[in-house]
Amino acid sequence: MSSLYQSMVTVIEQSITPLAGRLGQQKYVIAIRDGFTAALPFMIIGSFMLVFIFPPFSADTTMGFARAWLDFSQTWREQLMLPFNLSMGVMTFFISVGIGASLGRQFNLDPVMSGLLAFMAFLLVAAPYADGKISTQYLSGQGIFTALITSIYSTRIYAWLKEHKVTIRLPKEVPTGVARSFEILIPVVVIIGTLHPLNIFIEAQTGMIMPQAIMHLLAPLVSASDSLPAILLSVLLCQIFWFSGIHGSLIVTGIMSPFWMTNLAANQTALAAGAALPHIYLQGFWDHYLLIGGVGSTLPLAFLLLRSKATHLRTIGKMGIVPSFFNINEPILFGAPIIMNPLLFIPFICVPMVNAVLAYTATKLGWLAQVVSLTPWTTPAPIGASWATNWAFSPVVMCLICMLVSTLIYLPFLRAYERSLQKTAVENETRSPLTETAISN
Repeated sequence: MSSLYQSMVTVIEQSITPLAGRLGQQKYVIAIRDGFTAALPFMIIGSFMLVFIFPPFSADTTMGFARAWLDFSQTWREQLMLPFNLSMGVMTFFISVGIGASLGRQFNLDPVMSGLLAFMAFLLVAAPYADGKISTQYLSGQGIFTALITSIYSTRIYAWLKEHKVTIRLPKEVPTGVARSFEILIPVVVIIGTLHPLNIFIEAQTGMIMPQAIMHLLAPLVSASDSLPAILLSVLLCQIFWFSGIHGSLIVTGIMSPFWMTNLAANQTALAAGAALPHIYLQGFWDHYLLIGGVGSTLPLAFLLLRSKATHLRTIGKMGIVPSFFNINEPILFGAPIIMNPLLFIPFICVPMVNAVLAYTATKLGWLAQVVSLTPWTTPAPIGASWATNWAFSPVVMCLICMLVSTLIYLPFLRAYERSLQKTAVENETRSPLTETAISN
């Protein structure tokens, strides 16, 4: 065990930790993560409205409350859809501004101006204007990848121009706000002069505007992101990064968020149309089946720690049980510890992967409702899973099954860890008198 542990530590320290550290500090990964984080409150409210508009009852129900809710939703559907259409329906607005502002801040640019420039760059290629109307087709999930590209491009152009002093300079006496407005003029001209002709050229050559062409190119990748291998790979990377002491969730969610949001928009469109939901792997799937109690699905472990034979572990269980209900498990990760603990490495890696297989298989078989709503990641798993699937009951059952399986996997490894701690404690007690005698002699 000692040699295996040392080999594992060496691999983590020499290969995994430097790679994860560089990836986690990468400007564009940070900007994408910040962009989706900024858009999150609007998307959560929009998703909640969709759940309210399509109540979880059969269309032919005769139950009083359910019938009244359904009738109200059908009568006022157009008005009720407005908050959804102006939040989830235009999610790329918030995302592009968030990415531009975050990346601009990292390049020491004015975040407001860089965010607005990114917003304009996206609209320029993704919101075609005809017959006095702007098309909204690519303002939701279909335009997410375009928003990422145009936001990063526009901010980089702004930073390059400022770095090379290609800007309009006004005297120091001019108010800061006015000077800032003139500073952005040349970047605006460059963005219009490059993106607009490029969009026209792509449309002339392919018959598709830029967002449509991008989605066409990325279709295989988007499809692959909704597969079981993609789920297992993302979970494995997250767990290994966390085990090496790096916040793997931020790295993985930063990469997967564009795919999740694209797939969520497709599911919501299908729900509104009364069609079958096309996608399984969304953020609600990740949060409420794979991270029950936090990364590693450690809520069952927290319950086990409460009855541990080791005083240290019981104390950690008491500290970590309440936060774990809300998917915050740093007290357990660093207090038990799980991080860099070879005795808990296998269950920490395997538990969420086993849960992923169970939940994915159940969904494929039609036993488990699919995600149609975005929920706060701190929502307790059974509640959040039901909320994310339009208040279906099957996700509650799946969460309980996942917790039971997690308990069975963690238990033998925890017992082995307890025995190791007890053995170490006995050895320390045995050695203590000898050490004191040696010191006194």
